[in-house]
Amino acid sequence: MLKVMIIDDEKPARNRVRRLLSSLEESNRLEIVAEADNGISGLKILEKQAVDLLFLDINMPELDGFGVLERLDPASRPIVIFTTAYDEYAIKAFEENAVDYLLKPIGQDRMEKAVQRAEKIHTTPQSRESREEHLGKLLDWLDAKSFPGNDEAGTTTAKPPLTAEYLKQISIPFRDRILIIPVDRLVSAEISEGITRLIISEVDEATKRQTLREHIVAYTLETLESNLDPERFMRVHRATIVQVGLITEMIPWFSGRYKLVLTGGHEVIASRERSKALKERLMM
Repeated sequence: MLKVMIIDDEKPARNRVRRLLSSLEESNRLEIVAEADNGISGLKILEKQAVDLLFLDINMPELDGFGVLERLDPASRPIVIFTTAYDEYAIKAFEENAVDYLLKPIGQDRMEKAVQRAEKIHTTPQSRESREEHLGKLLDWLDAKSFPGNDEAGTTTAKPPLTAEYLKQISIPFRDRILIIPVDRLVSAEISEGITRLIISEVDEATKRQTLREHIVAYTLETLESNLDPERFMRVHRATIVQVGLITEMIPWFSGRYKLVLTGGHEVIASRERSKALKERLMM
């Protein structure tokens, strides 16, 4: 019996998946053990709950389905079936890399065939290995399409800063004021759903302990990348820039990727090509 989880930010969509799976659940082919309304809470549940099959929506705020896929622990990653409303870019990604997806509104016949394939993958090691390879190719495809100015080695062509020299401080709107933050305290810059977030380190005045605070800014990653010193900062993913000197650990992850642990315990995933470049940069 497959243990199933549903991650979708729309409750009607989660309910529809539940209804389509109800007959299979009644026949003891599967059991729905969890659901989540966003990618971040979904990942937290998956850290504690064993799941065999994950129905994963693509378009979600803060962390989309591709971001969830990258962060799933390779050692315990369930079989993933993506669900999406019509999205030409996502569908092209799935079809070019032979990855299963269900187009909303999902029909009963398509759902049953998808579960049948998942059952086969679950019981056949060779099928699982093939699927893992396709998921790795999917993420490589996304990285190749998303990185501006990639060369054949996967590195980005450096752009000159928009100002005479690289940024030493960043201005950040905060409530009724503007904070001026030294770039020394910039741990990472990340984008999701078109929103750029800066992860800033600071010291808690009460406890004197280092903490991390997230700020939303209007800058694009491209603008930040062009104005941050490339000797200190690196674009490690289509959606992430990190301060290299604040990396404390590199953990082997999925399909040649690494999970980077930064100051304060903040974690990001580096793409396969950027992981290679980062290892060379750190002389590993």
